[in-house]
Amino acid sequence: MIASLQKKIAERIRSWAKERSWSLPQELPLSLAPAHVKADLSLVCPLQIAKMNQKNPMDLAKEVAEILAGLSEVERADPALPGFVNLTLSPEVIWENLKTAIRSPNLYGRNQDLIPEKIIIEFVSANPTGPLHLASGRGGALGDSLVRVLKRLGHEVSAEYYINDAGNQIEKFGKSLWARRKGESVPEDGYHGEYVAQLAKSFPQEADSWSADELARHGIAALLKTHREDMEAFGVSFDRWFRESELHQAKALDAALDILKARGMVYQKDGATWLGTASSSEDDKDRVLIRQDGRPSYFLADIAYHQNKYSRGFSRLIDILGADHHGYVPRMKAAIAALGYRENSFHAIVHQLILLFRGKEPVKMSKRAGEFVRLKEVIDEVGKDACRFFFAQRTPNSHLNFDLELAKKRTSENPVYYCQYVHARICSIFDEAKKRGIGGDGDSPHLLAPEERSLLIKIAWFPEILKIVEKELSPHPLANYVLELAGLFHPFYEKCRVVDPQNLALSRARLFLCEGVRLIIKESLGLIGVSSPEKM
Repeated sequence: MIASLQKKIAERIRSWAKERSWSLPQELPLSLAPAHVKADLSLVCPLQIAKMNQKNPMDLAKEVAEILAGLSEVERADPALPGFVNLTLSPEVIWENLKTAIRSPNLYGRNQDLIPEKIIIEFVSANPTGPLHLASGRGGALGDSLVRVLKRLGHEVSAEYYINDAGNQIEKFGKSLWARRKGESVPEDGYHGEYVAQLAKSFPQEADSWSADELARHGIAALLKTHREDMEAFGVSFDRWFRESELHQAKALDAALDILKARGMVYQKDGATWLGTASSSEDDKDRVLIRQDGRPSYFLADIAYHQNKYSRGFSRLIDILGADHHGYVPRMKAAIAALGYRENSFHAIVHQLILLFRGKEPVKMSKRAGEFVRLKEVIDEVGKDACRFFFAQRTPNSHLNFDLELAKKRTSENPVYYCQYVHARICSIFDEAKKRGIGGDGDSPHLLAPEERSLLIKIAWFPEILKIVEKELSPHPLANYVLELAGLFHPFYEKCRVVDPQNLALSRARLFLCEGVRLIIKESLGLIGVSSPEKM
């Protein structure tokens, strides 16, 4: 509804401006009207147009209000200082939108104007030589939510987990396991976490005769099993677990190097092979592809992996990376361009660190797994839903203070409980209505109370929120949206009696509205991987 209205508004304003030969901003966005304004939507463009054309903003706001007042969706258009236009929508339009949302809740929000893309999102991709730590949970929640939202909008999206099972780290891991198995000292540059000792002891007796390479292979298999289990417990699934070793077996590194050579992007220096991009990209220096001893660099393997993604037909690549990967981004953007692909077809999201607290006290949860907190420990303590919602509330580029005590509270202080409670309360309202033989009715009279209208407009805004999630590549607008929707339900529930046998028509209309709120809460929470309990 909002999208179609926005199109009509843009058409009228562009036609009006063209008659006057005036310049216009590229976008003419609508926004929800502020809470203190008695309107549904606001249009800021008269201010922008006035500035671009040296005109009085209030004069333009009055003209724009006049040309928009004739739209069938608009009941009233009012100019407002310093140069806004506030729109009040027709009750019929917002009621029909509610019916659309209830009729097909799993499709509501799909972008009808979307040009679908084939997108691959690579996330978590934790080192297979250790357990999943809490930061992997943040990457998992972010990636999985983006997969769900982009699919909902209409894109073809694949989720992928990349396993670095080749190179020096695997060799060091095998030697560390071998030393632990034999009761010897772990090499200084090896893996010293207690989990390595426990893993080495967990192998059967025949492992006494295994080589370091065999121990590494079995150790990685055991750890990846825990990765899969932890991700499943976290509600995250992947379409493919892609191994780096597959690239080596398929000679993909050689093929990627050949492409770079053919494009004149490679040169020899000091006995090594280099990618020459420093002078033509954001990267600050050229990078080694083949070392002096003939071994390929990790960077060449990463280039080959991204080339593999393009060769599978993906037109948009999204990588979700941990906080220590800032330097990786310009390097990979340079490589993407060197391969001949559009640099903006690749996007990297670097999420920041998580700090754990119990109230105001910082905590370390475990030393058993080494010097980090395991994701599983936090899930076991506070539950998947709290983890997923808390992660979704913050932008990836901001640090996250995670309060374990708050996450366990069953009060309105806990944001996930606050949202889930509204869903459960609506379910209880329907149980009461059923006992009285009253059901929701989409053909009932339109709702007029301001608390009812606020909910109707908020439901209408849901599709726009999904577009914002795609634009910002972050689920935090959706988490904030569902909190706001839940917040609007409370004054409605307090002031508008829903189950009223003395006024059946109004009861049916309000029950229908409650169903719309319930479904949008359920869909919103589902897109960020959170459940919607019917009882709490």
